[in-house]
Amino acid sequence: VYKRQDLDCARDEPVHVTVVFAMYGEQDRMLPPADHPVGEDFLVRKIDQLEWLFAGLPSFSWDLLAVDDGCPNGSGGLAADILSRRAPNAPARVLYLRDGIEQRSPVLGGLRSTDDSRKGGAIQYGMWQSVESAGPDRVVAYTDADLSTHLGQVGLLVDPIVRGGFDAAIGSRREPLSVVIKGGARDERGLKFIATWRRMLPILGEITDTQCGFKAWRADVAREILSGLIERQFAFDVELLIKTELRRKGSVARVPIAWIDSEAASTTPQFDPYLGMLKSIAAMYRRYLTPEPEPDEVASLVERAATVEQVFR
Repeated sequence: VYKRQDLDCARDEPVHVTVVFAMYGEQDRMLPPADHPVGEDFLVRKIDQLEWLFAGLPSFSWDLLAVDDGCPNGSGGLAADILSRRAPNAPARVLYLRDGIEQRSPVLGGLRSTDDSRKGGAIQYGMWQSVESAGPDRVVAYTDADLSTHLGQVGLLVDPIVRGGFDAAIGSRREPLSVVIKGGARDERGLKFIATWRRMLPILGEITDTQCGFKAWRADVAREILSGLIERQFAFDVELLIKTELRRKGSVARVPIAWIDSEAASTTPQFDPYLGMLKSIAAMYRRYLTPEPEPDEVASLVERAATVEQVFR
């Protein structure tokens, strides 16, 4: 875990930070609270948070990329309208995953339509658009569409990369210094999910929170690991972490963060996602790692399972 106490990101060399997030079904949460019961005004608030963070740091510049993941309700169009009316001078723009597919983006190989993506394709496309021709003086981060993670914390990801020598930094809700506010009971199935994938992927070491939507990479590293991906859905984070660790072991910093669950109008699927994610992780194990007895046994169990209960029993 990255424990630097001094998180002042001021430095002499210029650094550009891009923040990417995916949108699907976000047409209500994008509105101000006065205009909708679940409105968060998250696009304008993300811009405000980044402006606050980087104010007074002349060595830093930033931009924000909102990627429409094939939203049937026009999230991309609404975001573009909000930017034009309320933040016309902000370094923010909207991308559309469908454009990347039509233009055959090199990181979207095998993606036939936006229907094949569940967040993963949109994030990968946004990251690639940022790093395609960028050097190591750029950091690309991604976050969730909602406001669970205040972007004033982006400095916590940037610092271990630009000053600590790490290739990537991930926000982790499971560190002793993390602050997590979450409604509802403790998710026992979520803990079983973590225990299961960790048995398949010992390469990830002490990483436990693969699914926190708050991660960053040095641009040249991101450009390298974004090629040849197989996962476009909710387990895409895991594949990026595997490829980062295979490239250079111990190069991922774990960063404690403050995280407040945003459940209203959540676009997380209502069905149980765990089995599909575990099957994707089993496919990653087969593709990237040398077979070992215990991981192989767990991967085989996951591959045979028709329900997640058959894995968690």
